[in-house]
Amino acid sequence: MIEFLPLGGAGEIGANFYYLNNNGIGIILDCGMHPQKTGFDSLPKFDLLIDKPTDYVLISHAHQDHLNALPFLIKKFPHLKIITTPQTRAVAELTLHNAIAILKRQVDERELEIYSREEVDLLIKSINYKSYNEKFTLNSLNSTAEIQAEFYDAGHIIGSAGILLGFNGKKIFFTGDINLSSQTLLSGANLPSEKIDILISETTYGAADTKLLNNWQIEVEKFSHSTSKIINRGGSILIPVFALGKLQEMLSTIWLQMKQNKITTVDIYTAGIGNKISRIYDYNRYVVERNQRELLLSDIPQRNLNELNDFSELFKFPCIALASSGMMIESTNSFMLAKSWLQKKDSAIFTVGYMDPLTPGSIIARSRKGDKIQLTDKDEKVNVKCEIKNFRFSAHSKREELVSIVKKLKPDKIILVHGEKEGINWIGSSILEQFPGKKVHAAENFKQIIFD
Repeated sequence: MIEFLPLGGAGEIGANFYYLNNNGIGIILDCGMHPQKTGFDSLPKFDLLIDKPTDYVLISHAHQDHLNALPFLIKKFPHLKIITTPQTRAVAELTLHNAIAILKRQVDERELEIYSREEVDLLIKSINYKSYNEKFTLNSLNSTAEIQAEFYDAGHIIGSAGILLGFNGKKIFFTGDINLSSQTLLSGANLPSEKIDILISETTYGAADTKLLNNWQIEVEKFSHSTSKIINRGGSILIPVFALGKLQEMLSTIWLQMKQNKITTVDIYTAGIGNKISRIYDYNRYVVERNQRELLLSDIPQRNLNELNDFSELFKFPCIALASSGMMIESTNSFMLAKSWLQKKDSAIFTVGYMDPLTPGSIIARSRKGDKIQLTDKDEKVNVKCEIKNFRFSAHSKREELVSIVKKLKPDKIILVHGEKEGINWIGSSILEQFPGKKVHAAENFKQIIFD
């Protein structure tokens, strides 16, 4: 018997946490915090696992919504064994330490005790790591069963992995966040070659019409043309990015376009933890599937946003600022910079990825010059004086690509997670239309699905 229980990330893009009980071996797939919630509300409902077997945590990648609840989980279940790819382990050491300061600003410790730096150090040391396509065995003192596991390159960010589990002749594949297409740095995902019985698939871009999404190279050309247009008229460009993944892809894209004289050469500003993550990309450039292997991100000339005395320096001469967070969450660099940028008529804000509808980034992305917008309940309404342009440099598979995974892996049963209702419905109905007889489940948080 196989029990599947989502404690977050089902019917939403939130605190991803999926529990599998495979013949008495308890496996947790991902352990994230909800990026739009705080305190206990941001965590998966760990208490629902108290009477269940819990043996392993397998982390698909190191984004906040897949990783950052791990220290809270280990406090509650200290016996759990953690396994990631080597690259995810390296990034987790940076991001979990960085999260402490953010949590202390957001959370009343009388409500939720925040973990310490020493606890993060111990957690990182306890992580066992396995390379892509290195088979390993999962077992438990409470079960005679054994599960064979393997990580597959998911093509999403450095270290991201799809997870294959095999036992009693059955195979389960969890896509994690997967990208079948190539980006500037990362090549597309690899998939298992054998038939899968149960597929657990993300659906992030399920609601996005692919006709409105260019392939990566066409989007680069559009972006380069728009960037040079703003720079050549004397303006500066703010690009909100995630410090992990989007920063490295956009930094390399901009630099390569400058070297080809397709973008006018100006100063590039970056800051913070993203620069440290870039060094992990550099260090692993021959270890993972990567394009532009000779390109070292740390060799690209960059100025430090955090060393500025005043944001007005960014408008004395044209420049490009890559600032986190990618959704311009309140109090982050990109949020604070956006307030200045919105008032500059010759400058522009370029968005380059998914925006949660409830974030300030989404409000800005939907606005145009001349609009009056309010970024948060605490902010006054402001006139948009700068140019706003939206580009889609996706690190996720398009919805047709997600359906193509079903064609390749031939699963009998499909569980759809990590997406909004509209996207899940589109992918689910497309699978049923193209592959009659498949069993498709739209997962719901806290509702278990049982398989024989």
